[in-house]
Amino acid sequence: MNALRKKGFTPELIIQIIGICFFAYLFFGFMLLPCLNTLTSIFNTTNAAGQRDAFAVIRFFLAGNMKNYVWNSLKLAVMLVITVNVVGISIVLLTEYFDIKGARILRLGYMTTMIYSGVALVTGYMFLYANDGIITKLLTNAFPDLNPNWFSGYNAVLFTMTFACTSNHMLFLRNAIRGIDYNTVEAARNMGASPFKVLWKVVLPTLLPTLFSLTVMTFITGLCAMSAPTLLGYDSINPEIVRLAGSSAADEAFPQARAALLSIILAMFTIILLTVLTAYERKGHYLSVSKTKAKLQKQKITNPAANVITHIYAYILFVIYMTPVVMIIIFSFQTYSAVRMRKLDLSAWTLVNYFGQEDYSYLTSRGTYKIREGAISGVFANEATLGGIKLSFVLSALAAAIACVIVVIACNYIFNKKHKKSGVILEYALLFPWLLPTILICYSYRTYFNSADIWYVGNQNLYYAANVRLLIIMAYTVTKLPFSLRMIRASFYAIDEELEDAAKNLGASGLRTFLQIKLPIILPSVLAVFALNFNSLFTEYDMSATFASTYGTSYAMVIQSMCREEGLYGYNVNASGRRCASTVFIMIVSGIILYLVYGVGSRDLGERRAARERWKKVFGRIRRIPAGTKEAEQKG
Repeated sequence: MNALRKKGFTPELIIQIIGICFFAYLFFGFMLLPCLNTLTSIFNTTNAAGQRDAFAVIRFFLAGNMKNYVWNSLKLAVMLVITVNVVGISIVLLTEYFDIKGARILRLGYMTTMIYSGVALVTGYMFLYANDGIITKLLTNAFPDLNPNWFSGYNAVLFTMTFACTSNHMLFLRNAIRGIDYNTVEAARNMGASPFKVLWKVVLPTLLPTLFSLTVMTFITGLCAMSAPTLLGYDSINPEIVRLAGSSAADEAFPQARAALLSIILAMFTIILLTVLTAYERKGHYLSVSKTKAKLQKQKITNPAANVITHIYAYILFVIYMTPVVMIIIFSFQTYSAVRMRKLDLSAWTLVNYFGQEDYSYLTSRGTYKIREGAISGVFANEATLGGIKLSFVLSALAAAIACVIVVIACNYIFNKKHKKSGVILEYALLFPWLLPTILICYSYRTYFNSADIWYVGNQNLYYAANVRLLIIMAYTVTKLPFSLRMIRASFYAIDEELEDAAKNLGASGLRTFLQIKLPIILPSVLAVFALNFNSLFTEYDMSATFASTYGTSYAMVIQSMCREEGLYGYNVNASGRRCASTVFIMIVSGIILYLVYGVGSRDLGERRAARERWKKVFGRIRRIPAGTKEAEQKG
């Protein structure tokens, strides 16, 4: 060992070499090679004579209806940029900038999309507006000529995603508007500018960098939409890729190559947008403010008519946001017949959609009654639903943890090698998955690893049987690396370099310094990133649909299939009620995680000490009150 140390082979260097080799294995094996295989597969198609025709898929794309899927996705993305920004900016201004009555309640309503999204959110809107939805039934009763299938296709997807995608505005734009210097607003008001002129000339220009980032994020979200187009029947790129991935050459012409081409088209759009965003950010955007920054104060709307209209608009949005949430919670406690008929029965409340099982008796075609045991079951009593919860929980937790561990180790290396090319190369390699749409990564995994000829995974078919779970974990992990890097890297900037220098002066090794000095400082941020990653992966649908198999049925896929199988041959009779209960369960889990991250986790040391002192005072009063006294009776 001493000889190895003299040659420079210290434990730290050995660990560093192992880490570099592992990351190279991860990058080339699970990022680069599968995607290159997808790209080359486009040009490896053969014609009817069995001859290779490199441009067959491209000619098919130009001559057929494949370009319609691209156009539909582009149209949706462009319109979402407009509608989401209008609604998103509105809800932030209504709760943070203007003095609106009941702003706290409005804020809670507007933030509901943060606790349920994807399939859960889309099914919530379908519960209201589908052909058998609550509101649709009310409308058709009032207007008999109304088409009951009005909530489908492009308009339904645009409406649903408009309100689903404003959660980013509530997170990022809200913080940006809170950081505005009130002195600039007050100066403009003193010069005679109206509240709306101040908003247009002073406030909005300072928010442009954030708005530009949100616009790019919204455009990519619309371009890569999966859940809403799939459930609401809109022909866009991602659902078509998943459909083609599950097809064969016997069903249609070279489906795999067509899916690959659509994936590459998505990747091209994503790369162009991220390039534009990076170029825009590099220009720099600075705002001159006063040396003593003042906290923003809410602005009163002095015009009575404008004030009334603004309040009406605010509460209409509140109703749109809250109605699906309220109705899903209420109907999750209703019987299967009330849920399926979409009729609220205040005399019949039940917990069967959550817990327990009941038998179902139905009349057969022969006129006899048949009993199907356990056909009415709750979320935590139904085998398929409980299995989906367990699988999604384990896979999401593992992927979120692995992503955080990889990024923490990588960030430590990047900061230690900040002036060397190796650190820069590692950082850009971790950001590589951001250049590609999620569907391209997952489709590449499905096609590339669906073979027993990949030597670096032990010649194992990772798409076969239970191996698909490992493939899902890898896809989850890789897609979460860029986000984790951006968040955790920011926490490393908060580490005082003097602490690290002091540890080194005391003789501590680099590994010990990292474990005892750096890690405790960044641990709250790492746990927050883990929580956010888990939250998004637990209800994830897009990647799960690409890896669809018996061994890889996630919680979101179980929810999606509930209504399709409802009542078939007397099974899953209360699938709609169980779906409502599943959505409530998702809301509770997501709400707890968000509270721990943005509530308790966002408090600084002073706020935590103050909260601890308040609880001590409360418990101190309780101990000081003797039993049987008048004060104790009043407290009781």
